[in-house]
Amino acid sequence: MNLTMLKSKLHRATVTHAELDYEGSCAIDQNLLEAANILPFEQLHIYNVTNGERFTTYAITAPRDSGTIGVNGAAAHKANPGDLLIICTYAELERKEAEQFNPTLVYLDADNQITHTSHGRLAAV
Repeated sequence: MNLTMLKSKLHRATVTHAELDYEGSCAIDQNLLEAANILPFEQLHIYNVTNGERFTTYAITAPRDSGTIGVNGAAAHKANPGDLLIICTYAELERKEAEQFNPTLVYLDADNQITHTSHGRLAAV
């Protein structure tokens, strides 16, 4: 049996721009992509904390050290500059692998700078 597991997360990313007239995607500062183990063109699930919208797109690389989180194309209808996002990727894993897997969690400040990271499981509730 395969399970869909959280692979990585950028937590509370701030949208820096939204560009409707673009072919689509989410531009993310290269530092953040690397920290979260997200590849260019990898599928993203985006949860807008500010307005409740949820949408799927893919990652593209924005310049390193830019702090860019740009929502492009049709998704620009779902996020505005200043909105807070949770950006996630997922992986399909066999149960045995999933039991040992730990996602990469990257926490950001209001300027999209990394405050801390975690590679462990969340605490049990």
